[in-house]
Amino acid sequence: MKLKTKLYIGFGFLFVLFIFSYFILMVMMNQLSQNTNVTVKNYEMLNLANTIQNELNIFSRESRGLISNPPKELIDELEMNRTQALQNVHKAIDSLEQLDKRKQSQKLIKELNRLGRTYSELEDITDTLAKNGQDKEMLKIFWYDSRKVREEMSGIAGELQKIQKQTIDEELEKSVKTYQWTNQIIFTYVVIVFLVGLAVTAWILRSITGSLRKVTSVMKEVASDSSEQLPRVQVTTKDEIGEIASAFNSMAQALEEHSKQEKELKNKAEERSWLSTKIAEVAQMYPGIDNLDALAQWFINKVAGISGAHYGAFYIKEREGEQEKLRKLAAYADTHSSIKESFYLGEGIVGQCALENRTISLKQVPGDYIKIESGLGSSLPSNILVIPAEFHGEVLAVIELASFNEFGQLEQTFLQEVIDNIGMNINRTLNHMKVEKLLEEFQVVNEELQSQSEELQLQQEELRAVNEQLEEQNEQSEQKTRELEEIKIMLEDKAKQLTISSQYKSEFLANMSHELRTPLNSLLILAQMLADNTENNLSSEQVEYAKTIFTSGKDLLNLIDDILDIAKVEAGKMEVVFEDVKVSDIKDFVQTQFAPIAHEKKIQFNIELAAGLPETIRTDKQRVQQILKNLLSNAFKFTEHGAVSLVVENARDKQSGLVLFTVKDTGIGISKENLDIIFEAFQQADGTISRKYGGTGLGLSISKEIAHLLGGFIEVDSVEYSGSTFTLHLPDYQETKHAMASIFEKETAAAIVGEASTEFPSPLSYSLLVDEEKETDRRQLAFRGRKILIVDDDIRNIFALTAALEQYQVEVMFAENGKEGIVLLQKNPEIDLIFMDIMMPEMNGFEAIRAIREVPKFKHLPIIALTAKAMKDDRQQCIDAGASDYISKPIDLEQLFSIIQVWLYR
Repeated sequence: MKLKTKLYIGFGFLFVLFIFSYFILMVMMNQLSQNTNVTVKNYEMLNLANTIQNELNIFSRESRGLISNPPKELIDELEMNRTQALQNVHKAIDSLEQLDKRKQSQKLIKELNRLGRTYSELEDITDTLAKNGQDKEMLKIFWYDSRKVREEMSGIAGELQKIQKQTIDEELEKSVKTYQWTNQIIFTYVVIVFLVGLAVTAWILRSITGSLRKVTSVMKEVASDSSEQLPRVQVTTKDEIGEIASAFNSMAQALEEHSKQEKELKNKAEERSWLSTKIAEVAQMYPGIDNLDALAQWFINKVAGISGAHYGAFYIKEREGEQEKLRKLAAYADTHSSIKESFYLGEGIVGQCALENRTISLKQVPGDYIKIESGLGSSLPSNILVIPAEFHGEVLAVIELASFNEFGQLEQTFLQEVIDNIGMNINRTLNHMKVEKLLEEFQVVNEELQSQSEELQLQQEELRAVNEQLEEQNEQSEQKTRELEEIKIMLEDKAKQLTISSQYKSEFLANMSHELRTPLNSLLILAQMLADNTENNLSSEQVEYAKTIFTSGKDLLNLIDDILDIAKVEAGKMEVVFEDVKVSDIKDFVQTQFAPIAHEKKIQFNIELAAGLPETIRTDKQRVQQILKNLLSNAFKFTEHGAVSLVVENARDKQSGLVLFTVKDTGIGISKENLDIIFEAFQQADGTISRKYGGTGLGLSISKEIAHLLGGFIEVDSVEYSGSTFTLHLPDYQETKHAMASIFEKETAAAIVGEASTEFPSPLSYSLLVDEEKETDRRQLAFRGRKILIVDDDIRNIFALTAALEQYQVEVMFAENGKEGIVLLQKNPEIDLIFMDIMMPEMNGFEAIRAIREVPKFKHLPIIALTAKAMKDDRQQCIDAGASDYISKPIDLEQLFSIIQVWLYR
């Protein structure tokens, strides 16, 4: 029986006894209450009977007072008291009638009620007689009739009192007996409840302590027992103690399982600690390694030693042509057997592991697999594990490990963790090596730029004797060289930010172009004016000197253009425009450009158009001419005697749609080891070529990149000291796949003679075809008396432009910055045209143009922007600012005069 049941039985029995006792007590208390109520009711009726007697006495007393001739002031009071007393008698009779329902009492009450009415009638008669003055008759009634009735009423009230007293005595006696009987019953039940409670308590305690004693003894055994198997309590009862014993047994089992789990967790924690330690041990070596070979050898040695492998190999993924392969880069305990050193993707276990990007485990190794050797012998491994090393989902390497023992789960987890990390470090090392290579290449380019800068300085020193103003330019060039060195150091520090570096280089080239074109502008204008010798005041030698200066300046300008071209190609900003080009036009261009050179060098020059050529090909005419000009220039440069030829023909495979332009010479040729570098920027076959023949090494690099933009390529074949053959493979786009967003139907006047305007057409253009012989006279008439404002901070440019314009009797004004120009224009609103330089102090050209355009009367005044930059964004900014047209420095005089004519007659 359960303890709960026992407690329910024991305390339930006691509860029943208490309920029974309570029931008896309630009966006794109810009886006492009834007796008390009866007694109280009888006392109340007794008081009513007394009230009747008392009120009758009061009535009699007040009546006697009235007949004793009282003072008048007391008569009303006596009558009121007498009336009140009679009313109280009637109320008491009515109350008795309601309370006392006993027959005996009811009979007396009815009689009393009758006498009361009679008494009231007698009193009424008495009052009437007294008011009428009949005193004798009134006294007679009062002394006889009223007295008799009152005595009878008092007698009946007395009998009622006796009845009530008797009833009260009886009820009090009953109450005493009931109280005594209740005390006896309470005492008896208290004794019974005490004895029963004592017995139940003893019975429950005995059953509890016996079971608890068993549980306590087992618990003491648990405290003294250190074995993993805990003792159990024998469950013999089904009560709560039995449940406690069962719970204790369950707890013992849970403790045993907890102890087992604790040991397992401890082992796992030790494994995790070992794993973390070894992974950290491997990881801490990564920062000191920046070479892939060293990384691979160190990694395979470390991982094989920690994982218990007896052989290991590290394969790195490389590209071989169109395929990718895995090459063994490092090994651990390598036997140098006939095992393959490389695998293609999908070839063998190593290749399959890289192809599927998953770990492969071999446990039954075939007999012809690699054997692990030592000084005591060799044997096959029991387990081979091949694991891919990836970075962002791409397999970079494969690690192969072999062991006499099977790799456990801990070792496999360790391998997976470290190989996951090695992928990231392989990528880091590869990127580091690429950055170093790029840094070396960039250093070479910078050295070449420095060399070119030094050459520019030498040329400027030679020109200093002609014009002292070039000394300042030389200092600027030296300053730019120092800036170049600073930029080089900055780029070395930020080699990883290649995009930013490219932007810096583009900005530098644009600034260099501006700084070089600005002095060249005045140099070329003045040299051209001297060479023209319009006043015929120079000797032939002086004219030749001027032409030499002009030619040298043009060569320097071409060098700047080449540098800008290679920068555009590298930045991907060079555009091509496809159009139908006549093959005969290309032949005429080449003939015109290089026939004089061939005649001067006494070299035979042949141009051959093969049969079957189309009349036109769809390509970019200007870019094709640029490529052919570079190839033929090199051919004539490196050919001292013999012949140079250009052959244009269809490709042998006519379906390919290629047209071949082959330039062949009998010059010095190129060695085989130098064929791969001649197309690199600033590179020539050897260092003596640039000193002997001149040149920057940019032509072939630019030509190669332009050929790619046109969809073709350049092929070279050469034998040293026997000549070279360069072949341009150019596709003929019969259907235009790329076109400009808009093609201007008219060319600018500047485009007639200027390459800058040919490449960057003006937004407003007109074609002026004039007779060359009459041009000077027409300009004299057109320009005479015109007022032109030149706004430029470089006095050399102002001087050169002023000298050129004053030949045609133009009135020239000048200002050295935008603010001065605006002030001068406001003072001279009759100015016909403005030449506005862009880069000036205080207020630049953009700001000045915008300010002028805000004045309504100058809204249509022709403003020609002068810019030394040839970048597309700068030209667009000029037009957006409000310039009418633009011209790039150095300025060609014919181009200058053509633009002036266009805008003066709009």
